[in-house]
Amino acid sequence: MKVSIITIVYNNVNTIASCLESVQSQTYDNIEHIVIDGKSNDGTIDIIKKFEKGIDVFISEKDNGLYDALNKGIGKATGDIVGILHSDDMFYSFHTIGDVVKHMKKTNADLLYGNGVYVERTNTSNIKRIYSSRPFKKAYLKYGWIPLHTTIFVKSEVFDEYGLYDESYSIASDYDISLRWFLNTAIKKTFLDEFIVKMRLGGKSTTLGLQKKKSLQDIKIIKRHGLPGYFTLACKIGRKIPQYLKRG
Repeated sequence: MKVSIITIVYNNVNTIASCLESVQSQTYDNIEHIVIDGKSNDGTIDIIKKFEKGIDVFISEKDNGLYDALNKGIGKATGDIVGILHSDDMFYSFHTIGDVVKHMKKTNADLLYGNGVYVERTNTSNIKRIYSSRPFKKAYLKYGWIPLHTTIFVKSEVFDEYGLYDESYSIASDYDISLRWFLNTAIKKTFLDEFIVKMRLGGKSTTLGLQKKKSLQDIKIIKRHGLPGYFTLACKIGRKIPQYLKRG
């Protein structure tokens, strides 16, 4: 099975190399890497060019935000399975993609998800938070449970049948699309109890300054999908506390 990995980036000269290395060092050899750059001007493009032999699609142009960039990447993907690796992030091990494909074949799932870790920005061996998941039950969703988005891999037809990211949610559309997937009983899901991704703290999605904006969009999404409003939001926020307590 061919796996399309989509990386979006804008002015991330300090971490893009480790992201690209992470993809190119995977032991699974049928990977299509799609890199969508938002017209970086800080040297990011120069670094990307050093890895161009392992990049199948590279686009550098202005976009309308991260979900526009992701949708652009999905439109270019030709793989059987699609996953996302942001420019701050790395796969947890060299055999991550191979493990994902093996488990999806074994279970015949449309969607796979797993565990992830947040690491220190400059020392990625220092784990600061552990984001654990579990086998899926629909009831978990009302308590704010949702897998870490970058641990989710879906078959390409999931996007074809159920749509792309809703760009009206500028910072929380990953939560919206995840709920669309997990509430949809037609999408067969499987949990891989392994660490899939390392995410650096301090990126756009983890800064405190944007958490209020994200929560406002989250509550709109929660209500849109018929979940119990501020109760679900409070549970979703509260789930971060044990992530710190579990860190090694």
